[in-house]
Amino acid sequence: MNHLTLARPAAPPAPWPATASIFHSAGHLPVEVAVPVIAAVVLIKVVAAKLSGRPALGGRIVVRCRRGHLFETTWSPLGSFTSIRLGPARFQHCPVGDHWSLVRPVPDSDLTPEDRQIAEQNSR
Repeated sequence: MNHLTLARPAAPPAPWPATASIFHSAGHLPVEVAVPVIAAVVLIKVVAAKLSGRPALGGRIVVRCRRGHLFETTWSPLGSFTSIRLGPARFQHCPVGDHWSLVRPVPDSDLTPEDRQIAEQNSR
């Protein structure tokens, strides 16, 4: 007679000790953890914007595209609906050259009066 031996089911792997306690079974952060994390990220972005001389919650600033064109655009440290954020730069349409390019904010200290006038004329 042929006997089949049944293998015992393997014990489930031990959870990661550092993260297992903060995640629910669905793999989401609980609200008590998510809200302070989101608030901290927003605060860091606002402080970083102010330190770099940009508006804290967004506003009109002068930017330069990769081809050197200057124009004004709305810039928010929290995100944008008209561009793709890539770190300190954004991929967006340049109205001066009618092309898509990476644009970066230009520090006010680097702008001449002529640069400001050009940027205002090319306001987006």
